[in-house]
Amino acid sequence: MSTKVFPRNEHVIDRLLRVVVGAGLLVVAITGPKIAWGYLGILPLLTGLAGFCPGYKIFGITTCHDDT
Repeated sequence: MSTKVFPRNEHVIDRLLRVVVGAGLLVVAITGPKIAWGYLGILPLLTGLAGFCPGYKIFGITTCHDDT
């Protein structure tokens, strides 16, 4: 059901990069300098885990070229 509401629009490599960058930003925010900008890592982490990017949807972009 959720695939109709939020269709996957990210390729596996795109998702992997988002998860790595998001997790890296969160680690830096937690262990490094205590600035709020590091917590923006939540956005790429969540979109990478979900496989859906609202920004891609708005602009009609997809990096996922399979039928899933």
